Amino acid sequence: MPDVPESKPSPPSFEACLQELEKTVKELESGDLPLERALELYEKGVALAETCRKQLEEAETRVEILMKREGRIQPEPFRPDRS
Repeated sequence: MPDVPESKPSPPSFEACLQELEKTVKELESGDLPLERALELYEKGVALAETCRKQLEEAETRVEILMKREGRIQPEPFRPDRS
């Protein structure tokens, strides 16, 4: 059987990630949780917030690229590995 390269699952959309983060925060705010569950939710929330932050940074970079092209709007593919 030939080796099939594993593809990375695409991250959830910003909207889906934000919705999940809001659900997590609401559950944490309920306050009536065992410590272990509260810690799990906190860790999940931190990871979701980081995912949202990265997506916002990528969007900001794309907007900056569009605005900086010789004063004209020219779409350019986003390449996160560029420095």
